[in-house]
Amino acid sequence: MLVEKKERVIMGIDPGTAIMGYGIVLEKGNKIELLGMGIVKMNHLDDHFLKLQRIFEKTIALIDEYKPDVLAIEAPFYGKNIQVMLKLGRAQGIAMAAALSRNISVTEYAPRKIKQSITGKGTASKEQVAAMLQRLLGFHETPEFLDATDGLAVAVCHSFQKINTSNTGKSYSGWDAFVKDNKKRVK
Repeated sequence: MLVEKKERVIMGIDPGTAIMGYGIVLEKGNKIELLGMGIVKMNHLDDHFLKLQRIFEKTIALIDEYKPDVLAIEAPFYGKNIQVMLKLGRAQGIAMAAALSRNISVTEYAPRKIKQSITGKGTASKEQVAAMLQRLLGFHETPEFLDATDGLAVAVCHSFQKINTSNTGKSYSGWDAFVKDNKKRVK
């Protein structure tokens, strides 16, 4: 039987090449506690590769400070400008590489999925997401940039994704154990 950790630290990242947002939460059972959130500004850097280096270094620093169990990251959304998509994909890849270099698992979420899990509406605005996070986590300060709450939303979204395979609350150590308990569901 799979034994789950009672607590886990989840780091969420909203990748960007001008501003990267991040949020870190501590999950204790069904409760979530805010550990930190913020942004990394890179709009003062002209060289794209220097921006990527800054993303990598800051992600590593956050990992070393908060010691997350998992990194949740927002997937780039489809846009009309292919150059913007390419740069955003690179920023995401660099943050993922930083986590993987520290043996931290990575999970990716679509922007619509994140908004849906936080507000119940996949088309919610950044302001609506931020307001719901304030209610959920009990913080009052409004971040200077909504990129911080976007990063926090990714972490909270990941926490909400606990999948229960049946109403019994059982956990399975593998496919064989699941099949054994669910013979009628498997054909």
